[in-house]
Amino acid sequence: MKLKTHKATAKRFRVTKRGKILKRAAGQSHFNSRDSGKNTLRKRRDRNIAKVDTRALRHLLPYQHIDPSQGKDF
Repeated sequence: MKLKTHKATAKRFRVTKRGKILKRAAGQSHFNSRDSGKNTLRKRRDRNIAKVDTRALRHLLPYQHIDPSQGKDF
């Protein structure tokens, strides 16, 4: 039986060719003028996720090739 991809997760996370999982920085939709320039630049970059979350994302994104070395519990 085919596994289903969790679509909300697929829209929020991206898997690179080497298997790293990236997400967008939070809090960049509005009210950015009050932040410092350094903080605004930091929000524009994608972030790596924590290693403890890779196992859960592996189940939610079954057909993405997530690198097992990203998490220690594989």
